[in-house]
Amino acid sequence: ILVTASTGQLGLELLRLQETMPDAQFTFCTRKELDFEKPELFALFFQGKQFDYIINTAAYTQVDLAEKETDKAHVVNGYAVAELAKQASKMNAVLLHVSTDYVFAGNAHQPIDETASPSPCSVYGSSKLLGENLALQAHAKTLIFRTSWVYSFFGKNFVKTMLGLFAQKTELKVVADQIGTPTSAKDLALMLLHVVQHLAENKNFSAWGVYHYSNEGVASWYDFAYYLAGLVHTPCQVLPQKSADYPTPAQRPFYSILDKTKIKHTFALPIPHWTESLKHCVKDIKP
Repeated sequence: ILVTASTGQLGLELLRLQETMPDAQFTFCTRKELDFEKPELFALFFQGKQFDYIINTAAYTQVDLAEKETDKAHVVNGYAVAELAKQASKMNAVLLHVSTDYVFAGNAHQPIDETASPSPCSVYGSSKLLGENLALQAHAKTLIFRTSWVYSFFGKNFVKTMLGLFAQKTELKVVADQIGTPTSAKDLALMLLHVVQHLAENKNFSAWGVYHYSNEGVASWYDFAYYLAGLVHTPCQVLPQKSADYPTPAQRPFYSILDKTKIKHTFALPIPHWTESLKHCVKDIKP
């Protein structure tokens, strides 16, 4: 199993969880070894190597900066993913690629399933959709997992940012009109390993394509922050605000609840509620 971008929050969770699959042989590579800004060098990296599974956690995720760095976002999230899929195809390896709820415009009113037409409203979203489409075209054995609002013990993310702000401020305004589901990178990593195990045990698997995965439940960013504040007993008051009062260079989807029926049925996968997973993460960060 090859894991790309092993120093990102999802890569580090996979690194920590590799011991749950003692029979598997993992290779973790950093952005230095496999540079997604230089996909023309991928063939050189893969020369003489053989993998059964490639888990791609590499991504350009700076949503607002992507509005300026359009080319960079499209190379990392699009063309590099296509090249990775081509390399996977050459060695008949399964590609597991992580994508995002930002491929949707966010104007739905009920959980979005895999048959919904993507319509990104940001450069980040369009670059991720490009990667999905090119990977699926390049390699039949590709699994795309769209997820949302990922946070972790590792790296920079909403939870770590909020904990820092709680310590500095007495009052904090958080957007309350964008609805989605917070997703623990640890649960996301466990899901990917569960899928690999499933594929290893079911050699005739043929349900390739796109899947939706997040934790269970629904929240606004305000709900997320408010619940987190309660967990850590901060005196900082969390207040709701409208997106219009907090303009950003990139537009965010207003509604991106993902329907997870397909992944649950296909892979017999139990999914924890976001509040439970957040409790575990906070214990991890603040033991």
